[in-house]
Amino acid sequence: MANVVVVGAQWGDEGKGKIVDWLSERADVIARFQGGHNAGHTLVIGETVYKLHALPSGVVRGGKLSVIGNGVVLDPWHLVKEIEGIRGQGVEITPETLMIAENTPLILPLHGELDRAREEAANPGAKIGTTGRGIGPAYEDKVGRRSVRVADLGDRATLEARVDRALTHHNALRRGLGIDPIDREALIADLEAISEKILPFAAPVWKVLNEKRKAGKRILFEGAQGALLDIDFGTYPFVTSSNVIAGQAATGVGLGPSAIDYTLGIVKAYTTRVGEGPFPTELTDEDGKRLGERGHEFGTTTGRQRRCGWFDACLVKQTCATSGVNGIALTKLDVLDGFETLKICTGYDLDGTRLDYLPTAADQQARCTPVYEELPGWSQSTEGARSWADLPAEAIKYVRRVEELIECPVALLSTSPERDDTILVTDPFAD
Repeated sequence: MANVVVVGAQWGDEGKGKIVDWLSERADVIARFQGGHNAGHTLVIGETVYKLHALPSGVVRGGKLSVIGNGVVLDPWHLVKEIEGIRGQGVEITPETLMIAENTPLILPLHGELDRAREEAANPGAKIGTTGRGIGPAYEDKVGRRSVRVADLGDRATLEARVDRALTHHNALRRGLGIDPIDREALIADLEAISEKILPFAAPVWKVLNEKRKAGKRILFEGAQGALLDIDFGTYPFVTSSNVIAGQAATGVGLGPSAIDYTLGIVKAYTTRVGEGPFPTELTDEDGKRLGERGHEFGTTTGRQRRCGWFDACLVKQTCATSGVNGIALTKLDVLDGFETLKICTGYDLDGTRLDYLPTAADQQARCTPVYEELPGWSQSTEGARSWADLPAEAIKYVRRVEELIECPVALLSTSPERDDTILVTDPFAD
C-alpha cells in the first residue's frame, strides 16, 4: 500500500487542510510530523467548518487513527481545549482514535512568554513575524536537551528534574529580558494537572506505525507551514523552527525513509505569505488587493492579512526539488477568475544576471527582481469545477504552463474550499 506525504510547497496557507481531509478517506492513519499549534487548517465538510491547529486533519473522519508525532512540539493546554471544541462539534476523540508520541516535546507557558518578549524587543527590521505561541523556544529546548516530554508527565521525580533543567536556562534568559522568574511549584502543579488529560493518549507511536505499515495500512503524513519556511531551506531567518520538507516525515514519526512512497506538494495558483521576509512577486497594487479579497487571505491561526502576489514558478520548482515532490495539488484556481492577464514568475534578475532559483544570501534575495511571463486570463467561472471539461481553455493552459515551469505534474486540482470540488488526475494512494 502507498504511504503519502503532504507538504506545503510555498510559504504555507496553500490549502493543505482540505487536501489532507480529501485524502484521509483513502488512508487508515493520518500522522502530523512537525510544527505546533501555529499551524492552521480549515476543513469544510457539508455545512460544518472545522478549524484545527494541533490536531491532525484526520480526526474529523470516523474510523481513522490520528497521530501526533515526535517531530511536533505540543502545547498540552491548547490541545485539550482544541479536543473539547472539536468534541463539541460532534466528533468523537478517544485514545483509540488519537495517539501522541511519548517522546513529543511540550510547549510550556514560559516558551510563549519568551517568544513574545523577544519579538517585542526586536527592532522593526529584525522581527521574524512569529505567532508568539512558543514554537521556536520549544524547539530550542528540544535540541538543547532540556525539554519536558510527554512521557515525563508520568513520574513526579522525572518531571521535577526536567523542569529544573529547563528553569536553569530560562530564568537566566528572563533576567536578561527583565521578566520575572518562573514559579517552579506552580508550573509543576499545572503540568501534573494537565497530565491526566494527556497521558491517556500517549503511545510508542514509532512502534504502532511500524506495525501498521507491516500490516499494509495506508499512512498519510501531514505537515504544517510550507517548505519556504523550512529552517534549512526556507527564507532564513524568516522561517519556522522545524524542518518542513518531506524528508522530515519519516524522522518526525519514527519510520525509515523507505516508508514514503509518494510526496504531494500543495501549491496555491498564486502566492501568499504571512509575516516578514522576502517575497519577490508580492503585489501592493489593486491586483494584490483583489487576490486577497477573492481568496479570503487571512490566517487561520493569527487572523493576520496575508501578503499576495503572482505565482512564483521558480520558487515552487525549487521546493519540489528539496521535497522530492511527485505531484502537486493546485488549489484556489477559482481565485484567478476574471483577471484579464495573469503573470507567472519564471526566474529572477540579480544585478543583470538571470537566475533560475532564489539565492540563499539575504542581501542577494533583496536585490532579486522577478522575471515574468504573461498569460491570458479567463472570464468564465471555474469555481466548483469537478472535471477538465468544466474549465475554460485559458485556465487549462495556465495549469499546463505551471506544470512545465515547475517540472512536476498536477495530481489534484482544487476549485473551491468544498471537499468535493476537486479534479483528480493521479491518485497519490494508487499502488
